[in-house]
Amino acid sequence: MGREAKDGTDGGNGESTFTVLVAAAANLGIAVAKAVAGLISGSSAMLSEAAHSLADTVTEVMLLTALKRSGKPVDEDHPVGYAGERYVWAMLAAVATFVGGAVFSIYDGIHTLTKGEDLGDPLVSYIVLAVAFVLEGFSLRTGVRQVRAEAKERGTPFATYLRRTPDTTVKAVVLEDSAALAGLLLAAGGLLGGQLTGSGVWDGVASILIGALLVYVAWVLGRSNAELLVGRPLPRETREAVRAELLAVPQVEAVLDLTTLIQGPGEALVAAKIDFRDGVPAEEVERACEEAEERLRARVPAVRRVYLDPTPGRGRRESGAGAE
Repeated sequence: MGREAKDGTDGGNGESTFTVLVAAAANLGIAVAKAVAGLISGSSAMLSEAAHSLADTVTEVMLLTALKRSGKPVDEDHPVGYAGERYVWAMLAAVATFVGGAVFSIYDGIHTLTKGEDLGDPLVSYIVLAVAFVLEGFSLRTGVRQVRAEAKERGTPFATYLRRTPDTTVKAVVLEDSAALAGLLLAAGGLLGGQLTGSGVWDGVASILIGALLVYVAWVLGRSNAELLVGRPLPRETREAVRAELLAVPQVEAVLDLTTLIQGPGEALVAAKIDFRDGVPAEEVERACEEAEERLRARVPAVRRVYLDPTPGRGRRESGAGAE
């Protein structure tokens, strides 16, 4: 994308919607299959995995809601748009992951360790786990492809981009699918341990570990969305680029204060107090503000709103006060 390659934002909901739809469809079918296999085999780890997949499905429904509602146009009651709704719904999705998956898994694992369980035929569970691994892998591949393409487009390492991207819907899919693959391996380990030893302890421990994994994913996603809801600025290098573009306007003497705010993927706000050169007439100040806005949009296309406040520099303020 040229000069804006590291603006720290993302644009467009289409690819994110496709990624979330793929994940939702995979998880819904997997949840049903895991539940049936868990009931047949008596495995608490399989039931935990069913709860995990069900929680992921609910999460993705919330993420789809986030994508739809955040794309609504600006109106009189919402002058800066609905982009922030994405993070509200994504935060609720993180809570759903914690409550729906983690709490059930940990509870079921503790129950198995304290009460024991009757192990049935694990064959169905192994088959379901194998099919689920393939489906979850395909879903993860879709999310990783999107993240990798966006990271490459912005000249950012994959891990750094995934950690800092404001598109938390895709981040949620990648993290949840990664956790799902790890959870499947844990469930398989619990089944195999129980099959070899005849003890349900392995299954209970696997269930608790699956719950702990979901707690971690929910915490990471919750923290990311909370940070964006509270207000996160553009990356430091992008802020410096914004400052440089403002100072490049001939009539500008100094940038006294600069505030940037990520409002959503591909959407940012810039507000600045500008000290214009002495003797610049009002109409030239107006033209300079227009030029500055055009320069900012060309350098960082994610900038949707620009508010510039002509403010006298400290020296002029002090000289004005002394003249009085």
